[in-house]
Amino acid sequence: MKGNEFIKRVRKYARANGISFEWHPEMGRGSHGVLILGNHRTVVRNPKDELKTGTLSSMFNQLDLKKEDI
Repeated sequence: MKGNEFIKRVRKYARANGISFEWHPEMGRGSHGVLILGNHRTVVRNPKDELKTGTLSSMFNQLDLKKEDI
C-alpha cells in the first residue's frame, strides 16, 4: 500500500467512526508527514512511495488500528 492510499483509508475510517483526523505534511522532515487520528499519531514517510510491511504494521500499532479496520 502506498502512503497516500493509507492516508485516504484512515481518513475514511475516521469519518465513518466520528474520530478526529489531521494530516500535517509540513510537520515531518523532508518527504515525511504527521498523521493524527484521535489521540494517536504516526509519521508517514514519502506518501508517494510503497510502504514496507514492517513500517505499515508499526503505523497500525501507533494508531491503535488493525488492518481489517481500514
